[in-house]
Amino acid sequence: MRGQGARADRRGEDRLPNPGLERAADEPQADLDVDLKALPLPVRAELRGLPKELATVVMAHLVAAQEWLDDDPQLALRHAQAARRRAARLPVVREATAEAAYAAEDFPTALTEYRAVQRLTGSDDYWPVIADCERAIGRRDQALRTIQAAHGKSLEPTQKVELTLVEAGLRDDMGQRDEALRILREAIGRREGSHESQARLRYAYANFLEENGDTEGARQWFAAAASLDTAKTLDTRDRLEALGIDVGEEDPDESDDLLIEEDDRPEPELPREARAPEPADGPGTETAGTETAGTETAGTEEAGAEPVGGGGASSKDEEPPTPQIAAGDASSFGAGQDACEASEEQSVTDHREPTDDEPEDSRS
Repeated sequence: MRGQGARADRRGEDRLPNPGLERAADEPQADLDVDLKALPLPVRAELRGLPKELATVVMAHLVAAQEWLDDDPQLALRHAQAARRRAARLPVVREATAEAAYAAEDFPTALTEYRAVQRLTGSDDYWPVIADCERAIGRRDQALRTIQAAHGKSLEPTQKVELTLVEAGLRDDMGQRDEALRILREAIGRREGSHESQARLRYAYANFLEENGDTEGARQWFAAAASLDTAKTLDTRDRLEALGIDVGEEDPDESDDLLIEEDDRPEPELPREARAPEPADGPGTETAGTETAGTETAGTEEAGAEPVGGGGASSKDEEPPTPQIAAGDASSFGAGQDACEASEEQSVTDHREPTDDEPEDSRS
């Protein structure tokens, strides 16, 4: 009996932990006393596919990775990798690892993980950050191909802004500063995304202007970025003070989550080539701020035409107003135009040079 007891004790000592529960040598300790209900519902749904004990360990490392992401990205990455070793097929685990690696500037790891989570989810949201990782590790040609592919996807406005920022940064890395500025100008002119996204576009534009030596332009665009940075996530205040401008406190009256449709905040004027193209003179064309039902040009009618610029948008970038023709004068205008054309044709006939076949008296 004593021999059997000794063998049982040895079996207990040699027993290996359940798969996934063993700790790596460099694995940080995670607090296992966490509440599963504290996690977002999609994360909880993914973790339900794991055994309860394993799910608890994975969840503890995910929570720790999120907690340390800002203060100690390297530690956050170690926690995320601990979760990845146990549940590599869960998209939430791969995304947490990608975010931690990106924050820790381990861009090769971040690229691998973002590509994995994109394959697992089929989401287009990861195109911008994948291109940015490729840019960070020097794969510029591949980053350009990724950006071109992303332009053909159905990205949300915020993701479109992120893609624009990556593309502008990549062009600047390649020595194409003018192209980078053009890309940013066009994106600013489209006015897509949240206030925060628009602030980041203006910040990037101002940064390039400052590097180009355009101090005044940089001041104006940093100030424009500050007016939209309601969450105060950018260091526009410090940048403006470094340029000799003091920015007072501002109480935002609009949510950062609102899309910019009509924004009357004054901001610098974009160069001519960056503005939205103006419609050519045609049926129903009206200048900004003018409401004329049934406006006609050259005999064509269209009632209720929209003002140029989307109705309520600033008209500072438009051409001088084109004179409008009242509806009652359209027919006389058309007739007068026909008479004028006939008069010009007659004038050309009266003053043409005589040919050699004509009689002499007809040449006088």
